[in-house]
Amino acid sequence: MILEGGMTMAGDGARVVRPDRHQLYWEMIDLEGLISADHRARMVWAFVESLDLAAFYDAIKAREGEPGRPPADPAVLLALWLYATLEGIGSARELERLCERDVAYRWLCGGVAVNYHGLADFRVGHGELLDRLLSESVAALLAEGLIDLDEAIIDGTKVKASAGKDSFARENRLMRAERLAQERIERLKAEIDADPGASVRRKQAAAERAARDIAVRAGKAREMLERLKAEKQQRAKTHAKAEAEKGEPRASLTDPQARFMRFADGSIKAGYNIPVAASRTGVVLAVTASDRRNDAGLAVPMIEDIARRYGHAPKRVLLDTNFATAEDIVALATREQGQVVVYAPPPPERDDVSLKTLSNRAAARAKEPETLKEWRIRMASPQAQSLYKIRRRIELVNAHMKNRGLGHLNLRGLAKARIVALWHALAHNILATNRLRLAPV
Repeated sequence: MILEGGMTMAGDGARVVRPDRHQLYWEMIDLEGLISADHRARMVWAFVESLDLAAFYDAIKAREGEPGRPPADPAVLLALWLYATLEGIGSARELERLCERDVAYRWLCGGVAVNYHGLADFRVGHGELLDRLLSESVAALLAEGLIDLDEAIIDGTKVKASAGKDSFARENRLMRAERLAQERIERLKAEIDADPGASVRRKQAAAERAARDIAVRAGKAREMLERLKAEKQQRAKTHAKAEAEKGEPRASLTDPQARFMRFADGSIKAGYNIPVAASRTGVVLAVTASDRRNDAGLAVPMIEDIARRYGHAPKRVLLDTNFATAEDIVALATREQGQVVVYAPPPPERDDVSLKTLSNRAAARAKEPETLKEWRIRMASPQAQSLYKIRRRIELVNAHMKNRGLGHLNLRGLAKARIVALWHALAHNILATNRLRLAPV
C-alpha cells in the first residue's frame, strides 16, 4: 500500500520509505562543501595556481571572436592528472569515470566537462612543458630557501614496459611481420578505392591505419635490433663467452624501444630505466628515462641536466656503486663549470686472491689519476661514510613513486616513459613541498 510522502506499507505492517527512480529531482550542489578544507585536492589546485601556464594557453586555437569550441581549461586538466597520479590512477578512461562520481575529482573539474580522449591527449602532449614546470617549481623552492643544491642524490629505478616477452622477436619474424603489414596496407587501399560504400570505407580505413601502425612498429623494432646487434658485437670484444651464451638479440613488436632488464626482485622483464635525482629533503630535482639496462654512465648526464635546469651543478653527488664509474668520477671532478665531488663506495674486491693478483691490483692503483686516488681515500673516511648514509633517502622517493603506479607503464615508447616520470616527479614534489612548508623552523 502506498502512503503519503512516498512511504509504503509492507506486508507485515511496517512503514518504510522506498526509492522512486522515475521521479525527477532538482539538486543544489555546493562543490566547496564536498571536500574538507585540508583535502589533498585543494593542495594540488593551489600548486597548479602557483605555476606559470602561459605556454599551455598559447597553444589553444580557440580565440575570442573566432569560431571554434573552447577546450577544457589546461589548469583543470593539469590538476586532474596530478591528483590522479597521487592516487595511483594512470588510465584516462578511469579518470573520466572518477570525474563523474568522485567528489574530489568533481571539485577539481568545477563543472568543466572532460572526456577520456582529451585527457589522454593532454597527458602525453606536453612533455617539454612538464619538464619546464618541474624546473620552475623546484627553482621556487630554492628561492624560498626550503632546499639547496649542495647535494644531489641520484639513483635509477626499473619500470615494467607495456610489452610482454612474447612480443620480442628475432630478425626473421620482424621482417615477416613488416612484409605482411605492407601487403595488407596495399590490399586495403585497393579495396577502399574500389568500394563505393562510405561505412565500409571507414572500416577499411581503420583497418589500414592499424596495419600501418604494425608496419611502423615492425620497422622501429628492426632498427632497435640493429642497434642491439652492434652493442653485442662491441661487448663481445671484451666478454666473448658471456655474449655467446646470451643468444641472438630480440626486439619487441609491441614496444620497440623497450629492452629486457633485470629488476630488483631478480626477474627479467621488458622495461625502462628511470634515473631520478633528488635533494636530501626528498624533492625531485630531475628525472628522465633511459633504455640502459644498468646505471653506469648516467651520472654525468644527470648532473648536467641539473645544471641546465638551475644554473649550476650540485657541490656533491651521492651515487650507488654501480652508478659511479671511474670515468664519471674523473669527469665530474674536472668540470670546467665547477667540480662535483662524488661520494660512492668502491666496488667490493675479493681478498682471497693470490699475491700476484694483489701485486697487479696495487700496480694498477698506482697508475690511477689523482682524482680516483683522492676518491678512494675520501670514501674510507668516517665523515664520508656518515654523509653517504643520506643516499638511502632516494630509495624512499623511488618507493613512493612506484607505489603510485610508476612501476608499470601503460604507455609505450621512451618519450612517453619520460613524460610519465615527469608527472610522477611533479606529483611527488607537491607532497614534499607541503611537508617542507609545514615543518617547524
